[in-house]
Amino acid sequence: MFLIAGPCVIESEAHAIKMAECVKGVSRSLRIPYIFKASYDKANRTSLNSYRGLGIGAGLRILQKIKETVRIPVLTDVHEAVDVQRVAEVADVLQIPAFLCRQTDLIIAAAKSGRAVNIKKGQFVSPWDMRHAVAKCRDAGCERVFVTERGASFGYNNLVVDMRSLPIMREFAPVVFDATHSVQLPSAGDNGKAVSGGQPQFIPMLARAAVAAGVDGIFMEVHDDPKNAKSDGANALDLKKLRSVLLELVAVRKAVTQSPRA
Repeated sequence: MFLIAGPCVIESEAHAIKMAECVKGVSRSLRIPYIFKASYDKANRTSLNSYRGLGIGAGLRILQKIKETVRIPVLTDVHEAVDVQRVAEVADVLQIPAFLCRQTDLIIAAAKSGRAVNIKKGQFVSPWDMRHAVAKCRDAGCERVFVTERGASFGYNNLVVDMRSLPIMREFAPVVFDATHSVQLPSAGDNGKAVSGGQPQFIPMLARAAVAAGVDGIFMEVHDDPKNAKSDGANALDLKKLRSVLLELVAVRKAVTQSPRA
């Protein structure tokens, strides 16, 4: 079981490096392989007034520095096919955002980059239909592809997780569970604000359930000050809680893998 974690977006060089070092310290102590995650640009924010990130130039420079100084692999989003090759020069894993999981040209460009590809399952896509996104990637020459479950739209401003999706998708690709976006309340900010809300109190429970279901990895957006995070703070896991949550996941994983098969 591996961990993909970090702040939603790169807020500054100092903050990104701090988060990478802190999460690495926790995951390493528990012998959990770790991939740092942060976006240089959030192209699907609810409002034009929302913070998007530092941009591709500064963002990739910071990710490169994290790779070299913290010595961990890095993952980041790509939103346009034209940016893929440039991002692939730095990122170890290219992530296709959920809203773009059916964008054929983007997936093919990522597949041809030589990097591993994580395709996030769209909130509007069934688990069995994700095999087509995976097939696009493999047909373009990339075998290192996995998919991430992040909840399905349930009416307006709400997501639910169908745990059946995890074994369904594992039939055709490794599966990661995104425990933080799954508790997001999309575009459901308080007092009419154009931001997403969240229910972070359910992160540990959903993560435990996913590990019990046999996922290959866990994805979590982690922040040292969620209330003041520049993106997705309402559904981020507080850094102070990371160790206790991971300890629970390790215990569940151990119980499942060591239990006798019927």
